Amino acid sequence: MPLSKRVIPCLDVDNGRVVKGIKFRGVKDAGDPVELAKTYCDQGADELVFLDITASKQDREIMKSMVRKVASVIDIPFTVGGGIKTLSDAREILLNGADKVSINTATVKTPKLVTDLMKIFGRQCVVVAIDVKRNYEVDEKNEKQTIVHGPERDFYFEVMIYGGSKGTGIDAIRWAKKVEELGAGEILLTSIDADGTKNGYDIELTNAICNSVRIPVIASGGCGSSDHMVEAFKKTDVDAVLAASIFHYDKLTLDKVKRYLAEKGIQTRL
Repeated sequence: MPLSKRVIPCLDVDNGRVVKGIKFRGVKDAGDPVELAKTYCDQGADELVFLDITASKQDREIMKSMVRKVASVIDIPFTVGGGIKTLSDAREILLNGADKVSINTATVKTPKLVTDLMKIFGRQCVVVAIDVKRNYEVDEKNEKQTIVHGPERDFYFEVMIYGGSKGTGIDAIRWAKKVEELGAGEILLTSIDADGTKNGYDIELTNAICNSVRIPVIASGGCGSSDHMVEAFKKTDVDAVLAASIFHYDKLTLDKVKRYLAEKGIQTRL
């Protein structure tokens, strides 16, 4: 019997408020994290992801009090990320109610952190977030894909850090394989190019990552409809889809989405 697919709302939090932008820029207010978390839990969300999106860039700790408040109103698995750089940071987040920690920038800076977290808290607690930007431009006239950054970067998908603001020169596919080896239990894969566009998930990128690892992959970035979720589940091997805008602005509710997925033959926890 196949495992149920998961639908996960995401709270991108900045200064205590949920925000949403396009391609990681131009963020606007989307509401109170605690209220939204409770709403999504009541509607049937499988899990919840909370990302303090400016913690790494501002070199500060995550807002533990807000994490604690959100955890107090939900009874579903809860992943928290943003500014986690050490074992101590992770322990604090877990003690404040998170079930899993998501690390991104710190993974690139200190890869050993993934292994250390896995050994102490268990693989199931370690989510590695990979924010990816396409490293090429498409010449539609000649239908060619042109590498943007020159011959020294001979790959199409680049890992970005500090909230998508800094390139690393790391190939996303090789990096996904590496973090699995290091001890990641799950990958949260976000396409920066698709983020907030509501044009659908980046199927090419998602497939490339899913086909390179054996651990669960969560697709993120670009969801604008239930059909985009159907497409991601049917065209890739993702275990879960993550969405923000379509839930924050009352366009769709979790229960309606999951009923629609069931109609399309995709098994979720109803």
